[in-house]
Amino acid sequence: MWPLGRKVTIETERLTLRLPQQADAYAWTELRRASAAFLQPWEPTWATDHLSRRAFTNRVYWAARASRTGTALPVFLIRREDQQLLGAITLDNIRRGPAQAGTLGYWIGQPFARQGFMREALSALVHHAFTRLDLSRLEAACLPENVASRGVLEKCGFKYEGVAQSYLQINGRWRNHVLYANLRGDRRGRTEVG
Repeated sequence: MWPLGRKVTIETERLTLRLPQQADAYAWTELRRASAAFLQPWEPTWATDHLSRRAFTNRVYWAARASRTGTALPVFLIRREDQQLLGAITLDNIRRGPAQAGTLGYWIGQPFARQGFMREALSALVHHAFTRLDLSRLEAACLPENVASRGVLEKCGFKYEGVAQSYLQINGRWRNHVLYANLRGDRRGRTEVG
């Protein structure tokens, strides 16, 4: 676990990863609204108040509490050159003890997709999770047809582990997901099954 009350900031070449703040409400709402058609095929159905100020305030409070208690680390991707919000990554479901594991979820606004920002941010968060948070295993899941998400996971060292049947409801339907994992000090290579 990280020290209580510590503000987590992770710097990359182009980005600052940090907890969401109340001042991010407008930028978050506008980016999510403008990217809705791009994001919704891959996400659970948005609640009717998803883009409301109250929902964002609850998100900020949850992020602060989860970070403080060590159960999650939700960060926004902020482009340093202009302080533009690009997307977010949440390291959630952090399990200590024998597991030392967590689950990653992420999204990026449509105007910033396919420019390497998510790969840069995800690589930095993986490094932080292994070196600063002492996690041993990071997991992620995405829809099988989400080629972009699968590509970013593979470029960040995640390896395919299988399929989870009816893993999450996406757009109101239970959907299978492909599972990926990244292990600290991973020595897994190709497995010859025969």
